[in-house]
Amino acid sequence: MDSFGSSTNGSSAAQPNPEAIMDQVKNQLAQAYAEEFLETVRGKCFEKCITKPGSSLSGSESSCISRCVDRYIEATGIISKALFSQQR
Repeated sequence: MDSFGSSTNGSSAAQPNPEAIMDQVKNQLAQAYAEEFLETVRGKCFEKCITKPGSSLSGSESSCISRCVDRYIEATGIISKALFSQQR
């Protein structure tokens, strides 16, 4: 045994798979990004489009929300493309 209490017989079972760890981190980041995106859109579009909260949306509120979300998605895509092109 080495000073950390693990066997040094060459077994890779104790070693974490770096690719699996990276995949897990990427998945967690994607999930966090999606949650933040939804919270931001929900907050901004609700504030902009819902003038009188009630039990249902009016037609104008519904179309406003739809347009707001579409614009936000489009803007996020443009920003993402610009950031990724700068990194290359």
